[in-house]
Amino acid sequence: MIELKINNHTYQVDTDEDTPLLWVIRDDLAMTGTKYGCGLAQCGACTVLVEGKAVRSCVTPVQQLVGKKITTIEAIEFDEVGQRVVEAWSKHQVPQCGYCQSGQIIAATSLLKNTPHPSHQEIDTVMTNLCRCGTYNAIRAAVDDVAGGEG
Repeated sequence: MIELKINNHTYQVDTDEDTPLLWVIRDDLAMTGTKYGCGLAQCGACTVLVEGKAVRSCVTPVQQLVGKKITTIEAIEFDEVGQRVVEAWSKHQVPQCGYCQSGQIIAATSLLKNTPHPSHQEIDTVMTNLCRCGTYNAIRAAVDDVAGGEG
């Protein structure tokens, strides 16, 4: 059994130590907001927060996360910065198909928690999640809005 702290709850999960967190979140705990995209940590659809930092859950073994605070999209609005990001996402009408948005919101929340006033260059450098709909300008506008303008 592996003990994980996810969204301020403690879960005992019967899984192999090398199981990627994504599969525990989705399959064992039925939290389906975190998406599977590529399975190679390249697209970012699976992004979650671990101790406030963006982590690609599709390649992160659960054994590395024991004792660490994990936040998924299901609880992001309980985070002050996360709530502001979600509001900006709506204001700037970022989602189109919406598939990548949970990972995008998590990545933006991590960026803004660690760099409250990022420049446009920092936003573009850190926000590496892929969006097939091409909403990158709206994503940058939403992040910039939360940050209060270009730093």
